[in-house]
Amino acid sequence: MFALPLTEDVELRPLDPWRAEEFLANLDRAREHISPWVASSFVATDLPSARAVLQRYAERWANDSGGIWGLWWRGTLVGGVMFVSFDATLGVCEVGCWVEPAAQGRGIVAPAVRRIIDWAVRERGIQRVEWRTNADNTRSKALASRLGLRLDGTLRQLYPGPRGRIDLEVWSVLADEWLAAPTASSPTVH
Repeated sequence: MFALPLTEDVELRPLDPWRAEEFLANLDRAREHISPWVASSFVATDLPSARAVLQRYAERWANDSGGIWGLWWRGTLVGGVMFVSFDATLGVCEVGCWVEPAAQGRGIVAPAVRRIIDWAVRERGIQRVEWRTNADNTRSKALASRLGLRLDGTLRQLYPGPRGRIDLEVWSVLADEWLAAPTASSPTVH
């Protein structure tokens, strides 16, 4: 019912808790690929934990503090985008994404991230959009750069990881920079 076509084969749709089974299947296909880069609390391992992840994002959306949308490629959920955090009062949000290996490199994620950034800036008045990523995640950093975000800096050894502490890079784009760059038209995000 609420789908935003991004290409002939790709739709952006709300990823509500009732889609937990589809979400879990997507995570099962993506688990090894995304586990090094996302919080362990996101990578659900069973239906109750998948439902809990989506419920947390539904509550964030209801509280105006985040949100999550899935990417359906030819009818199959293959990844998604989200506002990890969203603070309209401060005018700051953080965007994130994930995609399973079969959908990687198909140009699916960038248009979806552009859509939610554009909506946040144009419709909600967000002044600063952040992208936070493990400093070793070259694909994530390349996507941030392609989207027009700039590297603000590195938070060194911020989190413990399986092979030592992890450096976290913070990228951002400011509203005036976003609006001055050629972007997709403003979508409605439901």
